[in-house]
Amino acid sequence: YGIPDFKMEKDVIDRRLAVLEEEGIEFRCGVNVGQDIPAKKLQSEFDAVILCGGASVRRKLPIKGADLKGVVQAMDFLAQNNRRVGGITRFENEVLARDKHVIVIGGGDTGSDCIGTSFRQGAKSVVNFEIMPKATTERPEDQPWPFWPMRLRTSSSHKEGAERVFSISTKEFIGDDKGNVTALKTVEVAWEKVPGQRPVLKEIPGSEKEWKCDLVLLALGFTGSEMTIADELGLDMDPRTNIKASVANYKTNVPGVFVAGDQRRGQSLIVWAISEGRQAAYHVDTYLMGESKLPLKGEGDLPRV
Repeated sequence: YGIPDFKMEKDVIDRRLAVLEEEGIEFRCGVNVGQDIPAKKLQSEFDAVILCGGASVRRKLPIKGADLKGVVQAMDFLAQNNRRVGGITRFENEVLARDKHVIVIGGGDTGSDCIGTSFRQGAKSVVNFEIMPKATTERPEDQPWPFWPMRLRTSSSHKEGAERVFSISTKEFIGDDKGNVTALKTVEVAWEKVPGQRPVLKEIPGSEKEWKCDLVLLALGFTGSEMTIADELGLDMDPRTNIKASVANYKTNVPGVFVAGDQRRGQSLIVWAISEGRQAAYHVDTYLMGESKLPLKGEGDLPRV
């Protein structure tokens, strides 16, 4: 969807789709389950249903000026560019970084993709905001193995010339009389460590600053999947608003309904989507046939990721 071609060219997907179609899989595109057809219809017509809809609910930045033109969700920007690369040239609301001063808010993989795409579209400048402090290149002392180390990670997109600003929080978007974003206001922040508790975010007085910009890309992550199908089928949700299912078999609380990928585990990487899809296939096969000869991670057939 939003992965740029400089990271993964789409002919790889086209090639795989052709193989899957030859194997007998039917693809029905442009179908919004829960809107175009009821989810319960799938449940009645098929012996098993696997939900792999991803984590699509985007995190917003509820501050003054967030509705200005030029304040855009990262996935709208990235997905549109993929369509443009694929040959689609007309859009109802075109978003281009060409000749603009771009600020990307969010320091993750999606933010990195926005940086690289902005440069390729011809942005005048690209600045990347990250609310967290700048990490070290080595494993921090307070994050010993097996904890995940918060190291400084520099992608190929960062190396293309983006200015990275850490420990900064956006407070307000500023626009002109036509409703276009022209600047934003920030404040520097510090993370105060409290023993036994989560770090506390505090703003630094006197650190306010105004940044010129024509385009702001919000790469703030996702808060779970859309609830339409889950509500219609009566699926249980976990505290993180993901559809609840055990990694042991990917079954939901509704018989015959399985879930895998971001819709089960929350926003993650494509390698997890591939891994969980293959594991879910094993358990669906077992559910339908009583056994399965498909490979299963942990049984020596699939490498762990």
